[in-house]
Amino acid sequence: MSLMSTMLLGFIAGVTILFGLPIGRLRAPAPTLRALLNATAIGVLLFLVWDVFSAAWAPIDDALTSVHDGKGGLGLAVGYGVLFAAGLAVGLLSLVYYESWMARQLSLAQTSAAGPEHQGPGAMGLRDVKTRRPSRMATWSAARRLSLLIAVGIGLHNFAEGLAIGQSAASGELALAFLLVIGFGLHNATEGFGIVAPLAGDLDKEGNVRRPSWGFLLTMGAIGGGPTFLGTLVGHEFTSEALSIVFLTLAAGSILYVVTQLVTVAAKNRRPDLLAYGLLVGLIAGFLTDGIVTAAGA
Repeated sequence: MSLMSTMLLGFIAGVTILFGLPIGRLRAPAPTLRALLNATAIGVLLFLVWDVFSAAWAPIDDALTSVHDGKGGLGLAVGYGVLFAAGLAVGLLSLVYYESWMARQLSLAQTSAAGPEHQGPGAMGLRDVKTRRPSRMATWSAARRLSLLIAVGIGLHNFAEGLAIGQSAASGELALAFLLVIGFGLHNATEGFGIVAPLAGDLDKEGNVRRPSWGFLLTMGAIGGGPTFLGTLVGHEFTSEALSIVFLTLAAGSILYVVTQLVTVAAKNRRPDLLAYGLLVGLIAGFLTDGIVTAAGA
């Protein structure tokens, strides 16, 4: 298959993430709906954690099987294992660092807003505050920052999916490539919902819902779905299990961190029944769309 045709497949598989984004602009979702949306997002992301870990571990399992059968050495399995552990550590701990950095940015933003009249002896002068301007993201709400983290984790996962599409197209397995596009396209539609679910509970100090702009939603969609297109281009040019392991484990670590944040939000809602319902819906949606990919023989 030509490069242009392969690029089109990657675009189709990635653009479906936009289908779930309009949910983020609900005007006034009831508290019950907000809790259910949050729980459903947890279910979708938990499925993704399982899916990503399964795909990342498969090359290691194959290498160990080859060692057992006397067809290969242990070095390949160890090398893949090191990549697995390193990718998981970076994906998880980098977000811990990001949250710590963001907390410092928020503190700086509050200091800047206070002005010189709120600074006591020994505090930074107004000039110092201006020279250390906080990041623009420090002005975002917690829900928007969480939405960004979800988009990043899903984007890393989708890059690995794009690799599979590109490799199938490059090897001439057109039927498999088309089925992968259909399956991953359905997958990405549910992932778009996961990105915007936290936004349903984004309230200002007066309790009014903050509706994200279309520009913000499209940016999150590009972060989450765009890597599918990029992965397709890379996969069309060369095949690399090592690269796939790295991106899959980076995704796993980041998604795991996001799940802990969403669970914290769910705990504050004090609705274990809605949590169970949402988890069930999210998990079923994930496994259902994954079944189409499995039917393709991937």
